[in-house]
This record gives sequence, C-alpha cells and structure tokens, in this order.
Amino acid sequence: MQKQVNQQERRARETRSLIGRILSYLFLTLWALIVLFPFYWMVLSSVKSYSAYNSEYVPAFFTLQPTLQNYADAFSAVPLGRYFLNTLIYTGVTTVIMIIVVVLSAYAFARLDFTGRKFTFTLFLSLMMIPNELVVITNFVTITNLGLRNTFTGLILPSVASVFYIYLLKENFEQVPDELYKAAKVDGTTDLKYLFKVMMPICQPTIVTIAILKIIECWNAYEWPGLITDNQAYFLVSNGIQEIRENGFGRENIPAMMAAVVVISLPLILLFLIFHKKIMEGVSRGGTKG
Repeated sequence: MQKQVNQQERRARETRSLIGRILSYLFLTLWALIVLFPFYWMVLSSVKSYSAYNSEYVPAFFTLQPTLQNYADAFSAVPLGRYFLNTLIYTGVTTVIMIIVVVLSAYAFARLDFTGRKFTFTLFLSLMMIPNELVVITNFVTITNLGLRNTFTGLILPSVASVFYIYLLKENFEQVPDELYKAAKVDGTTDLKYLFKVMMPICQPTIVTIAILKIIECWNAYEWPGLITDNQAYFLVSNGIQEIRENGFGRENIPAMMAAVVVISLPLILLFLIFHKKIMEGVSRGGTKG
C-alpha cells in the first residue's frame, strides 16, 4: 500500500514538473516572438517595394515579391560606405585603446599595493554616480577648446576609459589565487609579464566580453558623434541614419530607410550570435567572487 502511495506521489510530482516546463517553454516562446518581431518587421519592410509598401492598407506579414532595390537606394541616398569605414576606424581604435587602459587599471587596483589604492578606487566608483549629461557637456567643452572637433581624435578620446569595465575586470582579476602571483614573484616574473602570461589568459572571457560590449557601444554611438562632428568626412553610421531622415528620403521611402537600418544592425547581430557564450561567461565570472 505504502509503495503504491509513493508511486502516485512520484507521478504527481512528475506531472507537475512536466506542466511547469511546458508553461515555461510557452512563456519563453511567446516572449521570444515579442522580442524578435521588430527585427522581423524591419527585415520584411526592407525587402518590400516602395509601391507595395505604400499600397498596403492593412500591413502584410509576408511578401511574395521581395526586392533588394531598397538597399541600393539606401547606399545612394548618403555615402553609407564611407560612414561604415569611419565607424570601423572609430570602433576599432577606441576598443583597442580602452582594453589597454582597462586591463592596466584593473590589474593595478587588483594586484599592486600602493598608497591610497582603496581611496582612489572609491573615487573611481563615485564617478559612476555622475549623470552622463554632465560628462558629455564637460567633454564637449574640453574637445572644442583643444580644437579637436571634426577629428577622429575628438571622437575617440572621451571613450577610451570606463569605470564600470575597470570594476568588472578588477573583480575578475581578484578571483585569481594570490598563490599564483607569489609563486611568479619568487621566480622573478615582472608584474607586466605576470599580467600578460597568467592573468589575461585566465580572465580571457571577461576581457572578450568587455571588448564586444565596447564594440557594440561604439557602433551604436549617437549622441557624442552628433555633437562633435558636423563634417561628412567624419560621420558614423548613426549620423548617416539621421541624415537619411533629415533629408526627407527616409520619411518618404520607409522601405529604403529600413534597409539602411538592417545593413547597420547586421554586423552587431552577427557579432552577438558568434560570441554570445563568451559574453554570458564573462559577465557571470565578473559578477561572482570566491
């Protein structure tokens, strides 16, 4: 009798567990559809012809006559190719310099013993409390006074340091056992050699995550490039989208506008799909201690 009761209880638990998983999967599927629908609609609109898009009284969720003419129109409306090159230069240089600054700063706060280390790091963290608008105003005045408007230097300089990334990597560095550092010092290893040969390989997921997040941040930069550049020779893709909207082309030809957005968004989507595991691993490792 007791055995039969136990079997019934086990079946009841398994049934409840199965129902819970089904409901969870249904909720996650619904949520995924909600999140992905704007991307689907963007791509769908970009392959509809101008006449077909404007003739739809009720939006159609598919098209039987896709066209790539909108992509050609988007590149002819503005020099989007040049903006892509500018964005690649800005993103690449900014990310490389920031990684160097972040790695060295995080290592100093995590491993080097110098006077006022904790106080200095506290001041660093306090910078995160300053509203971004105040920082933008200060940076704008500084770059303007230095005569660096409409230059790549003026675009890059304010973005080469990040208190949050320094904090994230410092927490990750502190997870590396102190015994490794002491053993390396006994062997006569310098701090820089220990950083490059031991710390960076161990903390590679976090460093890769920081680099990817910075690439995404630079690629999506809108406010600062719009303030510091008014010369087309230094426009980024975000300036290009704004230019398409302001010259009336984007407002009139929505499919071509969507095509431009797809072209600009595609590199970031591919980057995330390729490195999403590294991003998740880096964030989880950087956010735990012990």
